[in-house]
Amino acid sequence: MRPVPGTRRPTGRGCRSRPGGAPFAALAAAVAALAAAVAAPPGGAARAAELRESLDTAALLATSYRVEPDVVYQSVPGWEGKLDLYIPRRPGAALPTAVLFHGGGWVTGDKREIALDVLPYLAMGFAVVNVDYRLAAVARAPAAVEDARCALRWVVRHAPQYGFDARRLVLVGSSAGAHLALMDAVAPPGAGFDRLCPGDEPLKVAAVVNFFGVADVADLLTPPARDFAVGWLGEGPGRDELARRVSPLGYVGKQTPPVITVHGDADPVVPFAQATRLHAALDAAGVPNKLLPIHGGHHGDFRGKDVLRANRAVRDFLVARGIIAPGKTWWESPPVQKSEPLSKADR
Repeated sequence: MRPVPGTRRPTGRGCRSRPGGAPFAALAAAVAALAAAVAAPPGGAARAAELRESLDTAALLATSYRVEPDVVYQSVPGWEGKLDLYIPRRPGAALPTAVLFHGGGWVTGDKREIALDVLPYLAMGFAVVNVDYRLAAVARAPAAVEDARCALRWVVRHAPQYGFDARRLVLVGSSAGAHLALMDAVAPPGAGFDRLCPGDEPLKVAAVVNFFGVADVADLLTPPARDFAVGWLGEGPGRDELARRVSPLGYVGKQTPPVITVHGDADPVVPFAQATRLHAALDAAGVPNKLLPIHGGHHGDFRGKDVLRANRAVRDFLVARGIIAPGKTWWESPPVQKSEPLSKADR
């Protein structure tokens, strides 16, 4: 399980699984791996108990949630925007909802590549929406921002149907996906990104979880310019102004929702200075925020102990904001029964 997303290389387009298959296959593989570890645990009885608890959690999540893949949230000529829903099998009270955006520099990536990144949010009791958006090969900037806004509006509009708590929406992303999450959260209606799906619903969110995201797109064009930023923005005469328009840093104000950022201080792709500048602006605006530096961390793919520290910091931040409650989640009721040691006859 990878609570903190990392950078993904482009995948071969000829090797894709059938539409909708990846979320199921990835979750099944995770449960199977846990089962194998429980069957032959290194480290003795204490480790075996930990693995049994992990397997119990995986099994309860698998039987508490269902996946509704490839739901269309918007259509433009030649392209359909799709998202995957991870929602309770047995609907009950409205749930806090995490909306995830994959990374890839706006030029590569796919929601199927981050299917396992939903697991920490399911474990925290969220419903999850995992979003695809147009990459530069389909449409250049600001198309991805427009798609992210349309996806958020779709979630707000369909909250009663799927049991999303519209008061507890959390936007989550890594790298370019975190940039889109931030733009969803900070861009005002007058910024001009809502032309494809206009509406009068307030697009308010409760928090943003920003994993090493881009806060200042224009900064990525300063020499040496990042090729992925050039690929997304193009090289037309209005490029610099467009880069400023799609930079979350320029929209931070007192209405900005709380933000937690996890960023490696040795990131060679999105400089750590982007995170410090963002949080200085949040502090100046009086916005609740937390910056968790990963010392020596690069662009994601952090060490295991840093992954766990980041994931716990995210949970604590969301608890402190009242978005989720401490203690047991809805899928843990009734309480999980402790696994009994196997008898010799059952081994």
